[in-house]
Amino acid sequence: MTTKPRAKVLRTSPFSLSESKWNELRKIADVIDCESTNRDEFIRDLQTKYADITNIARDFDSLAITGRLDAEIAKHVPSTLKTISHCGAGYDQIDVAPFTEIGVQVSNVTDPVAGPTADTAVFLVLGAMRRFVDGHKALIAGQWPKAAAEGRNVIDMAHSPQGKTLAILGMGGIGRAIRDRLTPFGFDKIIYYNRNRLSPELEKNAQYVSLDELYRTADVIVIGIPLNANTRHMINKESIGKMKDGVVLVNIARGAIIDEAVLPEMIKSGKIGAFGSDVFEHEPEVSPELYNLPNVVSLPHLGTHSIEASRNMEEWVVENIESFIKTGKVKTIVPEQKGLF
Repeated sequence: MTTKPRAKVLRTSPFSLSESKWNELRKIADVIDCESTNRDEFIRDLQTKYADITNIARDFDSLAITGRLDAEIAKHVPSTLKTISHCGAGYDQIDVAPFTEIGVQVSNVTDPVAGPTADTAVFLVLGAMRRFVDGHKALIAGQWPKAAAEGRNVIDMAHSPQGKTLAILGMGGIGRAIRDRLTPFGFDKIIYYNRNRLSPELEKNAQYVSLDELYRTADVIVIGIPLNANTRHMINKESIGKMKDGVVLVNIARGAIIDEAVLPEMIKSGKIGAFGSDVFEHEPEVSPELYNLPNVVSLPHLGTHSIEASRNMEEWVVENIESFIKTGKVKTIVPEQKGLF
């Protein structure tokens, strides 16, 4: 009787918050850590040190070592490789198509990222609408006493959610979590655009609209769509031109969904009333011309940057690998591969 080879998992990053979960996996698989120091070395090691791996676990930090997992990498992975499990919701660092062609399942993290990312969106929406960050900057700059002596506030009057239309561009798990968290704040209406309309039980109190109607009627737009060839620079001068004057724009997805070069002009003109973002097109490089504007709330990609969120995401990666070992299918396969394995 032939014994099935034991699974061998390559971790491209330490996954230091989930060691107990990895120890459970070690009962049914061998786990090795990546020793490669750059992309060229990683490609060579795929044919030597890692020539019998069955699964890869990777996160954003490993990009500095492996580079993007693209067609070139797909040509060099061993024939034993069956899955790549990414520790994040957005997986634009992986080119899925060439791995699909060689029968490698790609998984991402879904449920654990929704809550923390939605929390970040709430901060950005309220911070941008109410200009809270502008107020904080004025306070630490010592402007409050002078303003009070002159009988005025240190910042201009801002806006509250009451009477406003909130739009969510992309109503997946994160978009729905954003809707649920922002509903109690009293927006007059919540609308959304998705590739497909949601079922009534998922749609809840949100109203499905066309993309043009979303642009035309929203007071606040939260971007929550994945980055791909179709969505890169989807928010550009033309699409912003269709929006209301003074629209509040918030991005918690990927920076390159917005043509960032046009933002300063649009913000200075008042076309965009306020901009809040956790992601940027060329991060970690961000233009001071953008983040120094008074009505911009910027964060250095902190959406899931908490111990609890990171641990849950790492453990989800392990569960994807465990699921494949036991059933032949990962737990949360990426949309492009649904129905193919």
